Amino acid sequence: MRTTINVTTFGDLLVRAANKWPDNDALIFPDHHHTYAELLAASEKRAASFIGLGVKPGDHVGILMANCPEYIECLMGAQLIGALAVPMNARYKPPELAYVAENADIKVIITHDRISEYANFARLLGDAFEEKSPAHLQHMVMLGEPAPGLMTEQAFIEAGTTVAQELIETWRGQVALRDPAIMMYTSGTTANPKGCPLSHEVLVRNGMNMNSSRYFLNETDRFWAPLPMFHMASILPLLCCMDAGAALLSMTHVEAGQALKMMEQEKATIAFPSFPTITTDLINHPDFKTRDLSRIRRINNVAPQDQLDLFQRAFPQAVQTGAYGLTEAGGVIAFNHPDEPLEVRLRTCGKPMPGLQARIIDPETLEPLPFGEKGEILLKGYSVFDGYYKAPEKNSEAFLDGWFRTGDLALIDKDGYIEFHGRIKDMLKVGGENVAALEIESLLSTHPAINMAQVIGVPDPRLSEVACAYIELKSNQVADEQEIIAYCKDKIASYKVPRYVRFVQEWPMSATKIQKFVLRDWFDRESDTH
Repeated sequence: MRTTINVTTFGDLLVRAANKWPDNDALIFPDHHHTYAELLAASEKRAASFIGLGVKPGDHVGILMANCPEYIECLMGAQLIGALAVPMNARYKPPELAYVAENADIKVIITHDRISEYANFARLLGDAFEEKSPAHLQHMVMLGEPAPGLMTEQAFIEAGTTVAQELIETWRGQVALRDPAIMMYTSGTTANPKGCPLSHEVLVRNGMNMNSSRYFLNETDRFWAPLPMFHMASILPLLCCMDAGAALLSMTHVEAGQALKMMEQEKATIAFPSFPTITTDLINHPDFKTRDLSRIRRINNVAPQDQLDLFQRAFPQAVQTGAYGLTEAGGVIAFNHPDEPLEVRLRTCGKPMPGLQARIIDPETLEPLPFGEKGEILLKGYSVFDGYYKAPEKNSEAFLDGWFRTGDLALIDKDGYIEFHGRIKDMLKVGGENVAALEIESLLSTHPAINMAQVIGVPDPRLSEVACAYIELKSNQVADEQEIIAYCKDKIASYKVPRYVRFVQEWPMSATKIQKFVLRDWFDRESDTH
């Protein structure tokens, strides 16, 4: 039987779920539960308040919050009236926030009084707009305790009291599938962040595909996805859950002990830590062996193969799967299928989901490469965005004959599976030899004392560039620079062995990724002082 493509808008997906599973848990925090009916009602109230502030279809609404129920309410409120939501990275510093607010043409920013591990948002906004407010910005709203210069929550609520439900319904019905729903900003290494408008079709179809072709959820599933809601690794699971009537489990701050407790108490069936920093903290926590996590049947991680093997052994009852994707392609274009052999799931990111294509080219000659050869991976299909916001020059560079150039180093094997080998710009040139930072990081991850390793290229007078490894040790473990270097010497070619080792306790993070350009700044500043 031929399959059909049943896609709708983001707002309509929530309405559909609320109609079908009104009493099912939709959103769960350690101290809060929303059913689908409750989430829809709360989102409609936010939609009415946005309309009361003058927000119309196509206007841009900035959301600056840590993870919380109100985040999803405001996100969905914007979707219900055809506004474009701009999730703002809660780790931004004032200059970055000011740039995004101006570049994104934001009309309303909504924030809250929770001072998370990120920032005091009222102070952050004040510092960002101390000298100049963005041209389009008309309102800044504070949920919670009032703050100087920001609209109060009560005034925001009162703005929506005279808005008719019929208007929300009318505007929801007018939203087109290719209208932009969310604009994510991706951080570069040196340049300002780039806006990536993602349409309703991109988002909803990817969430549905994630469910129907890779995760196979049903309405009883409970999907732990704790990553920041200003990141696609949280938005995509939300869509996947809405498609199935399942519950999304989230947290304001990911602390391993609380996370393990939550997964046990809420009977999580899917775990989506995704990044090795989180999974490593979970399995190294003293409560890990005492918590009942037996219901978890699936866990998603993106990490070197040796780490994935470690994670699989730590969760023997679950199927360890990975993913490949990026914001510009709707978050993820490939997940492993749970029926794939373990070797395939540890080595590859799976095959592209239905409706999506990938191919490999030589990044210099732009010629196609055969199966099994590494090169730049190009993407095509419904989930690829139409281009960066207000950036025609970047867009002319980003597309090649309709294919999106990812800048990622990968290969596709003869069976169609994608192997990710890092960023092309994450390649070192050591004495003329190409070295993938990921290869060295994978080796370092096998050292018994190392919790996390990141490798950068640093200047060298003889070889032009050499490897420097930044290392986070496991708790109660010790190692020094010479021991780490010696560990590598008989396992990889000499030119790949790190010449420098530096130890860290905390990593410079973007939304979910370690910022290697900050590590390079650290090394440069250290070199300047000697």
